[in-house]
Amino acid sequence: MSSCSVSSLADINWPFSLEFLPQPAYLVGGAVRDAMLERQSEYLDLDFVLLDAVKTARVIASSYQAGFVLLDHQRQIARVVFPHATVDFAEQEGNCLETDLNRRDFTINAIAYNPHNGEIIDPLQGCADLKQGLLRMVKAANLQDDPLRLLRAYRQAAQLSFAIEPETQATIRQLAPELSKVASERVRVELNYLLGSSKGNRWISAAWEDGLLEIWFDNVKRSPLSQLTAIDTAAVALSQNFPLLGVELSQAVRNTIKTSWLTIAKLATLVNPDPETAEIQLTQLTYSRAEIQGVTIALKLLPQLISNTVPLLQISPQEQYFLFRTAGRVFPVVAVLAVANGVAVEAILPLINRYLNPDDPVAHPTALVTGKELMQALEIPSSPTVGKLLNDITLAKIEGKISTPAEALNLASQLLDTL
Repeated sequence: MSSCSVSSLADINWPFSLEFLPQPAYLVGGAVRDAMLERQSEYLDLDFVLLDAVKTARVIASSYQAGFVLLDHQRQIARVVFPHATVDFAEQEGNCLETDLNRRDFTINAIAYNPHNGEIIDPLQGCADLKQGLLRMVKAANLQDDPLRLLRAYRQAAQLSFAIEPETQATIRQLAPELSKVASERVRVELNYLLGSSKGNRWISAAWEDGLLEIWFDNVKRSPLSQLTAIDTAAVALSQNFPLLGVELSQAVRNTIKTSWLTIAKLATLVNPDPETAEIQLTQLTYSRAEIQGVTIALKLLPQLISNTVPLLQISPQEQYFLFRTAGRVFPVVAVLAVANGVAVEAILPLINRYLNPDDPVAHPTALVTGKELMQALEIPSSPTVGKLLNDITLAKIEGKISTPAEALNLASQLLDTL
């Protein structure tokens, strides 16, 4: 790691000309910290503290035809959005920069840089903590002012591979009940950061041990570290044997949702094993419908794979069909949870091979007839009966009893007479 110098900060590819910044103006927070740690990102996230912040932001946004958002009128905070950067401009709090820095969460985030003259302002010795890899609070009152900072400490420790300074961690334990005052969606964002990387496992466990997670996951009775680690180990094993499965586990649940399927698997170990209770917990944390369904489907199907009463190799094609139909895209989550719970990869191999084969008749059956064709041929209205007939046709095809549309319609006609 480099020392606290201006060299890495001077190399920042600014999205606008610094001539637009009045003097004094200071770059603060994560951008300064990351530059000093030589952590690079294709997308810049910059925070400036200055006077006339909103006015400056409007001028820059107008000059560069960039997006402008007034984030906080009372505190005079505005955001300018460029194609490859987001820049926040905040009115300096207090009579001087040092007052503003003393209101921040951790010393490593309380270092300022003056881009006009290259000066570094570090009244709280954040540079020293950067060199030691320590996350140290500025003061306890700052954590209490915004209790989300309690959980953010664990997220930043995970992201930076830092340790939390002992007095800071003791203060977090003491203030842990304060986290209940934070909006659930803000907690969810921090939690997802931790769940999204194997580096977060030990810090999720630390957060649980320090009383930060029991508000939302009161069913967790012991450290979840071993479970989370087992999931990552299972994911690596499955990815090595089945690269496509690994790709799917790393994909987002939806384009608009950054949560990966592997994160869904980890969430499933934290929530209550009862799907209905789990849904309540995740709803309270403002997870999306798609994310909640991913977890609850995995919880419903997992017992089938880890049960000792019916060996996996003896599950009938019909039972496999229903499993795949229920699982859908959640199957990789179910597979990784099964392996993490002790199911041998060899035991689940037939199911994985079926899932990865797009032409497999059990995992990905193709319809011999459509519901519309069925209604027209049998002269029946749209109803649950149509769905049942289509399902029976699919099962008959899997069993090898029928193979053509004509045979499917004939079977449906026979079945209809018995309904």
